[in-house]
Amino acid sequence: MSADVRDWLQQCGADTVRHPGGTLYAHLCRVEERLAKLGHGDDVRSAGLTHAAYSTDGFDLALLFWQDRDTLRDLVGAGAEELVYLYGACDRHSSWARLAETRQVTDRFTGETRELTDEQLTPFVDLSIVNELDVIEQNPALLAAHRDHFERIFAAWEPVASAPVVADAQRVLSR
Repeated sequence: MSADVRDWLQQCGADTVRHPGGTLYAHLCRVEERLAKLGHGDDVRSAGLTHAAYSTDGFDLALLFWQDRDTLRDLVGAGAEELVYLYGACDRHSSWARLAETRQVTDRFTGETRELTDEQLTPFVDLSIVNELDVIEQNPALLAAHRDHFERIFAAWEPVASAPVVADAQRVLSR
């Protein structure tokens, strides 16, 4: 499936979009590969590979309109697509700081707030951390400028993140 998804991303032009570390396509591939190394299964890895499909609160270019969710669902499966939607729809300003406490994500597309289930919370947090780690590693000036933010948010999420992702975040931030 990964090859089909990678082909789709290239057809959508992800390999022509600039992103820290080269292109959006390269970033998406690195996120998927890192999630695999950290022990995540197919759904989370597929979500990592396509996490920017609907755009994100930090990257405003969509490869696919968020209301056309069936296209991505058919490509990566319902579980992965749901995680991609949550990630893309998340209003970071209103959701991230207290996410571990509230488990709530405010949807920037609809304005609705929803509470994440146990099955959703850790994959969502892990994907969020892994994405930021890749951007930080590709653009070290970002960490220098925003170290306090990353340390604060990753520490707040530690109780709901997986142990391998927590260890990876601590390793990257300790540099």
